[in-house]
Amino acid sequence: MRKTTLIATALLLTACATKQYPQAPAVTDEEAVSLNCQALELEIAKTHAVEQEIKQTSSFDYRTVMGFLGDFGIGNGLARRNASEKAKSRLSQLQALRDVKCAAPPGPGL
Repeated sequence: MRKTTLIATALLLTACATKQYPQAPAVTDEEAVSLNCQALELEIAKTHAVEQEIKQTSSFDYRTVMGFLGDFGIGNGLARRNASEKAKSRLSQLQALRDVKCAAPPGPGL
């Protein structure tokens, strides 16, 4: 009985051990239309902040240990990779949008 309780408790703790990484949503069509150059720069800065938060969240702590005990750290690794990919995707979308919307007009004689 005691062994079963110990195993159940360990499983419950490891299930809660997956780290919660910030998620950066893809750029929506409405954002693409409505964002001006200044707003794009602000969104790019926010996305860089999300990337930094992902790095900070991935630092070693008790959840890393518990996650490793539960699934050898696979859940935390997948969550981090997913969050990083979303942030990189949003950043590239915003930068491409900035390149199109905020390109300097051609100078005289061009």
